[in-house]
Amino acid sequence: MKLLVITQKVDNLEPELGFFSRWIEEFSKITEILTVIALGVGTYSFKPNVKVLSLGKETGELRLKYLLNFYKFIWAERKNYDKIFIHMNQEYVILGSVPWAILGKEVFLWRNHAKGSLLTRLAVLFSKKVFYTSPESFTARFKKAKIMPVGIDTDFFKPNPSIVKKPHTFLFLGRIAPVKRVLEFVEWFRALPGTNQGTVAGRALPRDKNYDELVKSRASEEIKFIGAVNRDEALKLYQSHETYVNMTPAGSFDKTIFEAAATGTRVKVSNTDLKFMENLTNGELRDFVVKNHSLKMLMDKLRQEISLS
Repeated sequence: MKLLVITQKVDNLEPELGFFSRWIEEFSKITEILTVIALGVGTYSFKPNVKVLSLGKETGELRLKYLLNFYKFIWAERKNYDKIFIHMNQEYVILGSVPWAILGKEVFLWRNHAKGSLLTRLAVLFSKKVFYTSPESFTARFKKAKIMPVGIDTDFFKPNPSIVKKPHTFLFLGRIAPVKRVLEFVEWFRALPGTNQGTVAGRALPRDKNYDELVKSRASEEIKFIGAVNRDEALKLYQSHETYVNMTPAGSFDKTIFEAAATGTRVKVSNTDLKFMENLTNGELRDFVVKNHSLKMLMDKLRQEISLS
């Protein structure tokens, strides 16, 4: 299979999107040629059959240049891919719909979000199949939608017997933004009885500066804000904290919930579809992720859905 993958960023060290580099590594094992187009590119290292192209965000290109690069790449590489996998960014499905239809290329969209729009419906229309993980995702309603494992690297996210989890410690890991409901975590933490320690690992985008300031102004002294963390740092945080807290409502499965569970860390969630996880033991949490949401399982299913369509 010759595959084109389009994603937001390729960068091993990127706090929110660094995980996708592992997806690319796994894709490269099941493809003859793998071409990756990203809005921006940072640090990476892949097998020789992987070609990474940047639309130019890391160099400060104008948006018009992004668009021109996009069309240049999908045409220039047309012989190096038979099918297209687009991760989250529905706009690319629409932008590429005409040339891909002319070229006879099938498009597969990964989109897992509670909300959708007319653009989402158009993207679904132009896609062969749409993949999602949460039953409450907007895209779950369509006949061509296929539910998928979350795709956690359980060989990496695992318990470390040499690290002792500190009692009464609570971790919040994610972008500081209203959609992540960080303020709700702060208020929930303040209401906990007894003496506790909290950690918020994440950063705010410039547009959420006021929200970031509000969250920190409402936080008690027992909550430590440590900023964005990379994959290795996130692993150590999961392993050392007793409970991971996620306040995101139903509609999407935050991968951080499953990363924490894979390390054998207790979880506290607001997502009603995942409430059952709060009743599992540490060992049961890891077993659940390994058996149902591992990266290997995801790649096996994606390979089947894309290559056999």
